[in-house]
Amino acid sequence: MPQVSAREFERMPLRVHEFLDGVPLHDVWAVDLPHARAGITLDEFLRAAANRSFTPSLMVRILLNIRFFIGRIFGWDSELGAGACETFTTRLTIADRSQSLAPAGTREGPFSIVYRFENEQLLELVNRTAHAGALSTLVETTNGYRFYFGVYVRNVSRFTPLYMAVIDPFRKWIVYPSLLCSVRARWNREFNTT
Repeated sequence: MPQVSAREFERMPLRVHEFLDGVPLHDVWAVDLPHARAGITLDEFLRAAANRSFTPSLMVRILLNIRFFIGRIFGWDSELGAGACETFTTRLTIADRSQSLAPAGTREGPFSIVYRFENEQLLELVNRTAHAGALSTLVETTNGYRFYFGVYVRNVSRFTPLYMAVIDPFRKWIVYPSLLCSVRARWNREFNTT
């Protein structure tokens, strides 16, 4: 599951590029998926997977439990004070809201949906460590499909860069490869491509 260049990702015609203008793209990952049939959209895949394209492995669940335990001790996951950080939903236009297939603010695990278009979904997480956007998109290629997962991070304090530096090795070597393997497994199961 390779990390891909920001240039490759930014060449794609996605709403997120303009929508999160000014929010740094932290990294982008991709997984190639086998061809099941033409015309599968991200929304169709998410609906077939009961809105769970990712299934965390045991190791990822352990790491997340450790992170949430530490977060409870230090208060990292409590909400920021009113006005401390505007959510990405404030950037939604009337057109964005009317085209979204899921209402802004709908909870999806620790994240909330900003928008879900046919082939593009932006989730958001805001806490005392970072203001993160998680973008998923599905692109049909000549040989199958490619699922992209982009992470945007906006600093909420001077602690954010340090926090991201500490968790980056875990994200890059354990969490994202595991999650993208689970995307491929879910794809194969839902579309019988094994």
